[in-house]
Amino acid sequence: MFDFHCHSVFSDGELIPAEIWRRVQALGYRAIAITDHADHSNFEFILNNLLKIKEAFRGLEPKLLVGVELTHVPPSLISDLIKRARERGADIVVVHGETIVEPVAEGTNRAAILGKADILAHPGLISEEDVKLASEYGVFLELSGRKGHSFTNGHVARLAKKYGAPLIVNSDAHSPSDILTKELSVKIALGAGLTVDEVEALWNYVEARFLRK
Repeated sequence: MFDFHCHSVFSDGELIPAEIWRRVQALGYRAIAITDHADHSNFEFILNNLLKIKEAFRGLEPKLLVGVELTHVPPSLISDLIKRARERGADIVVVHGETIVEPVAEGTNRAAILGKADILAHPGLISEEDVKLASEYGVFLELSGRKGHSFTNGHVARLAKKYGAPLIVNSDAHSPSDILTKELSVKIALGAGLTVDEVEALWNYVEARFLRK
């Protein structure tokens, strides 16, 4: 079990990183990535603090990865900020996609893909052309466990399957009640239209991309 999109007190989450880590450890997770909301004002602050706990927890299970979720960053600035976050030590860069429940700037999805983010979170009613690009660039499209963002999971899954774009299931957790069990994670994928075999293939591919480095 993995989750590569959740939030701590370093943005708008309720828990400190150690408690997030312990709660998912109790659920049998193999890895967790903390990816707090970031823009130009705070991405260094987030990464500097998360890297401290990554170093302290090195060698412990589940594996702790650190990252950011670039959120409401103007599309023209996304690619450069992805690069800067990686230079500052981010293991994973998520971009806050064009969810239908927030006024995300049009063009954010494409900018995230062209900038080669690792994960495009809750990409809403993403276009077929952008899904094709995600397949070409290997950018994961998220099936979200979060209320509101999850409304378009079926659309995302259908197009990802059509064009071979990689999918990932994440919680987008902000509080303890948001953390997914493996059973619920599988149900989210099935509810989006994946088969049991496709869910298994999804997890295997996620593991290969993020944990076998």
